[in-house]
Amino acid sequence: MYYPDEVIEEVRSRNDIVDVISGYVKLQRKGSSYFGLCPFHNEKSPSFSVSPGKQMYYCFGCGAGGNVFTFLMEYENYSFQEAVKTLADRAGVALPEIEYSQEAKRARDEKNAVLEVNREAAKYYYYLLRTPEGAPGLEYLKKRGLTAETMQRFGLGYAGRYSDGLYRYLKKKGVSDELLKKSGLMQVNEKQGMYDKFWNRVMFPIMDLNGKVVGFGGRVMGDAKPKYLNSPETAVFDKSRNLYGLNFARSSRKKQLLLCEGYMDVISLHQAGFTNAVASLGTALTSQHASLLKRFTDEAVLTYDSDEAGIRAALRAIPLLKEAGVTAKVLHMEPYKDPDEFIKAQGAEAFQERIDQAENSFLFEISVLEKSFDMSDPEEKTKFFQAVARKISGFELEVERENYIEAITGKYQISFQGLRKMVMNWLMQGAPPVREAPKSGKRKEKEKEDGILKSQRLILTWLAEHPGLYPSVRQYIHPEDFSQELYQKAAKLLFDQLEKGEVNPAQILSVFEDPEEQGQAAALFHADLAVETPKEWDKALRETLAKIMDYSIKKKTAQMDPADLQGLQQLVDAKRRLQQLGRLHISL
Repeated sequence: MYYPDEVIEEVRSRNDIVDVISGYVKLQRKGSSYFGLCPFHNEKSPSFSVSPGKQMYYCFGCGAGGNVFTFLMEYENYSFQEAVKTLADRAGVALPEIEYSQEAKRARDEKNAVLEVNREAAKYYYYLLRTPEGAPGLEYLKKRGLTAETMQRFGLGYAGRYSDGLYRYLKKKGVSDELLKKSGLMQVNEKQGMYDKFWNRVMFPIMDLNGKVVGFGGRVMGDAKPKYLNSPETAVFDKSRNLYGLNFARSSRKKQLLLCEGYMDVISLHQAGFTNAVASLGTALTSQHASLLKRFTDEAVLTYDSDEAGIRAALRAIPLLKEAGVTAKVLHMEPYKDPDEFIKAQGAEAFQERIDQAENSFLFEISVLEKSFDMSDPEEKTKFFQAVARKISGFELEVERENYIEAITGKYQISFQGLRKMVMNWLMQGAPPVREAPKSGKRKEKEKEDGILKSQRLILTWLAEHPGLYPSVRQYIHPEDFSQELYQKAAKLLFDQLEKGEVNPAQILSVFEDPEEQGQAAALFHADLAVETPKEWDKALRETLAKIMDYSIKKKTAQMDPADLQGLQQLVDAKRRLQQLGRLHISL
């Protein structure tokens, strides 16, 4: 939901960033800031800075940064609304109630009612597993090597041997038949009436990102079919948009997520310490799953079974992940069938080695493609390389095509130029156009632009830390002199605050909804330059202002319409002010 700006600012201001982050990271005070090991990348020396004055954090190692909302969004993988609500609850701030239409209110009430029924069902299954009636389920789980702690963590349970056990339990709780139908926990036919969907099964509660039970999976005891049975789609459960174990994996500090096929794979991996494992729910990976993964990671390691079905599943998943912007790698488990079997035989350390050695998804596709050709037959071998060249031609960037050509020629007996020529032939037949690598002149221009951006970050940092500079600085530069849209927006907000005498960098970050943009904006207020004496500082300020002004003047001159007399006069005035900078002297 949308919260008014004043409410967001009240929540932010009542949650001191040092207090909040101290609950996650051990911090030590150094000067005016606190430092600790960055929770967003592995490091041995603290480069993670938390500023109580700016109410912001910034890592000088990986560039992560933001305000207290951004931290929860990045660390806990919360949405902005979830972060606001969590911090509001922490500070005792009452958030405004949502005004629902009658239809929306009915939908909300139905969802809440189904969630409550699911919660009661999960309690019932959990209890039954730990009674004599649940002995078959408990014996099965123990044989699979699960500890009591793991069973508790995942809320595992048991659906009894009789098909009306849950029905009778929920009816005693006063749940109506209509609501039981909507919950997906019951089935109805003319002969039996209403009866339990799950019976004689080990039960796996499926939880959403907030840990609420939205559905169930059940593994039958014995040889009955189907072996695994999932809840149908309901008002709270859509299997194409949920991933099993993500409620735990979202808080993992690992750089990637492990994508598995089933419940037991996820649970076994979590028990072995791989708390970044998730699985799709009895269905092939979908584009919605891929988009959900992208919220939490940039890389997924496919840990599917090593059989033919697992290979097919990996081949289907790779393009979906790529489309969502997630890099895919494939873990090889041979000679073992699945992660559970591998870890029981070789242990967690060996499995981590396999993760580290996971194969690039494109090279995996090529290795599977190779099996379709008889590589001992020259004609078949040529067809194989033609197929490889066609796949490589699908990459948009020339440098990426060149890298894969080099990788293939290193693995197979074909010359670099020979395969490259095949790729070019496919490109000429209508594949994406070649994108040339940047020339040296463009590289120099990029370096110059990076220097200007650093100067702009320095000015914004100095203004945020020393507001007394503003009356002098505003005579020379304005927000439109900054070279990028994000820089201009942040500068405009900061200049507006300085005009009012209310400097609040953390509030500026709240304007940027995207966490990546918040990190970029945080960097604007954490630039650093090694200056010690007042004379050095005065010189640095004048040179930094001069760089920004000179770049802005040249850019505006190149874009100016010769007939724009007013604009021409403004440029003349700007050049005059630039010349006056040599006489500028400001003391901190």
